[in-house]
Amino acid sequence: MPDIAYILTALGAYLLGSVPFGFLVAKAKGIDIRSVGSGNIGATNAMRVLGKPAGIFVLLMDALKGYIACALLPSLIFNSLAPHYSGLFIWFQHEPADLQAKFFLLGGIGAVLGHNYTCWLKFKGGKGIATTAGVFLALAPWAVLVALVVFILAVVLTKYVSVGSIAAAIALPVAVWILQPHNLLLGIVTTALGALAVYKHKSNIQRLLAGTENRLGKKREDAK
Repeated sequence: MPDIAYILTALGAYLLGSVPFGFLVAKAKGIDIRSVGSGNIGATNAMRVLGKPAGIFVLLMDALKGYIACALLPSLIFNSLAPHYSGLFIWFQHEPADLQAKFFLLGGIGAVLGHNYTCWLKFKGGKGIATTAGVFLALAPWAVLVALVVFILAVVLTKYVSVGSIAAAIALPVAVWILQPHNLLLGIVTTALGALAVYKHKSNIQRLLAGTENRLGKKREDAK
């Protein structure tokens, strides 16, 4: 039973993460967000193109899908397949902690990959910052708080959202390794997701090195 549970968790988390909220909200307003601003479907570009309320909504939805895929979806899938089904969460909570952790991490990975490479937009998605934050709100909330502080400080000091996102992507795994040094699997997964987030900002890094990246408040801003 665990094998099919792993498969369904990965697939379900990917599909949940792949919901392109930024694209859908913009489409409802008659705009293809991929053709305006930075062309990214994430919250920052949505905020710049559609306004703060829409951008905040996209940010929250992108984070929420990461949280649900990690904290809730694995339990629902595992329990629905359990031979002695006894409720949505009760059965899964009796499983060994290491088994639960594997399912939670699998759900989180699937959600981030779904957001970054959504099947609904030819596998071109966002940069995964908000969705990753949602995942780690479930897995390591204190590490997310550290990353958030680093993000805010970096943006305030440099006026670059991309610098803040990159700094947060680096700070998150560092915080996890420091705060949870004995959780090897969590540390490895966090490092991998952080590296993926930095990689997704490669165009921003190129513009930063060339001195052509746009600062916060300017006409053009890359999205998360």
